[in-house]
Amino acid sequence: MFENMTEQQAKESILSSVKEYYETYRSSKKTYREGERIPYASRVYDSEEMVNLVDSALEFWLTSGRYTEAFEREFAKYLGVKYCSLVNSGSSANLLAFMTLTSPLLGERQIRRGDEVITVAAGFPTTVSPMIQYGAVPVFIDVTIPQYNVDVELLEGALSERTKAVMLAHTLGNPFDLKAVKAFCDKHNLWLIEDNCDALGSEYDLDGEKKLTGTIGDMGTSSFYPPHHMTMGEGGAVYTSNPLLHKIMRSFRDWGRDCACPSGRDNLCGHRFDRQFGELPFGYDHKYVYSHFGYNLKATDMQAAIGCAQLKKFPSFVERRRSNFKRLRSALEKMGAEEKLILPQAAVGGDPSWFGFLLTCREGVDRNRVVPYIEKKGVQTRMLFAGNLTKHPCFDQMRRTGEGYRIASGLENTDRIMKDTFWVGVYPGMTDEMTDYMAKTIWEGTNQ
Repeated sequence: MFENMTEQQAKESILSSVKEYYETYRSSKKTYREGERIPYASRVYDSEEMVNLVDSALEFWLTSGRYTEAFEREFAKYLGVKYCSLVNSGSSANLLAFMTLTSPLLGERQIRRGDEVITVAAGFPTTVSPMIQYGAVPVFIDVTIPQYNVDVELLEGALSERTKAVMLAHTLGNPFDLKAVKAFCDKHNLWLIEDNCDALGSEYDLDGEKKLTGTIGDMGTSSFYPPHHMTMGEGGAVYTSNPLLHKIMRSFRDWGRDCACPSGRDNLCGHRFDRQFGELPFGYDHKYVYSHFGYNLKATDMQAAIGCAQLKKFPSFVERRRSNFKRLRSALEKMGAEEKLILPQAAVGGDPSWFGFLLTCREGVDRNRVVPYIEKKGVQTRMLFAGNLTKHPCFDQMRRTGEGYRIASGLENTDRIMKDTFWVGVYPGMTDEMTDYMAKTIWEGTNQ
């Protein structure tokens, strides 16, 4: 087939066939029929993602390379920050962001074992896991309903002489009160990590300036798992405009090494063999000098290739999520669903890129009857992740000893979310017909 072709011509032929394959077998859109399964999330892509993926595979560089560099550059540009580090998952992004704050290079602001980080228990566990695994102490405070974010009135009461940071997620796309949280952090010289994994594209009005969530704190994190706002299959990112934090996070991401040379390139600084590090021999190869106890958290270039195509489409994804949310809420309001369900409410100053549509059953409405009915009718549901993380088996040992974490306020709303809250999707591949069917099904479910 390729006998009379140059390598470039052969490559172009393959990529053309990939595009044709997509158009022939993957691009057809089926008309939704009532009762068909409606997932809470799904990938939205076209031939460009598939072509990029195959292009990267043909190059066979495999680890981070030109697509990674392109994605980090364009994603940082979209966010309006200086630096972005691509990693292999959103959970790794949270790990990397937290571990960055444990670096000795931060002096008195370094998080040490036993130091405290204020957070919430109503969320996903990997916001909290890095703290516990390192030996820091998560300090849990309650959230509000129907925003499902941190109750900022409780922040001062959670503060101690060992508090070093606040690490919070924007729940299902809804920004937390960034103005209040940032003011609290600034007042007490605390780090702020925004777990932005469920909120990419959300905006917040900070003192008259609209900014994207994830860019207001010291660092933000994203996830590119298939259900998220955009996907690489697996993947995540940490971003910041602080050059020292960027330097540290690159070291932790890339095995803990001191050298900043990207994969496949050596001696960009010109001082690979003429420096003194620690107690190593003078001139020890800088590529094998380690300034942190790090990891290998890099993504592959194949993942980044998909991300480059997704990023081009991303603004339309945000627009569609907002449209689906608005349509679903309007339909439920017209049906009178607020009599039986608490509908979600955007934060003051926030313009969410909604990841899902949260619903809390009012008194007298049993979630254990509503959710199975909705699922039986073909609408996929999810809990608000852990509900109350401190109730899970992973906390059993710490609950028995009373060590390793602290609850600074009552978690009444957190416990109510664990008991009464669920959510459905608003992903950009959802049609108006699907949204309308979800509204009807949810309303029927509350009448069981």
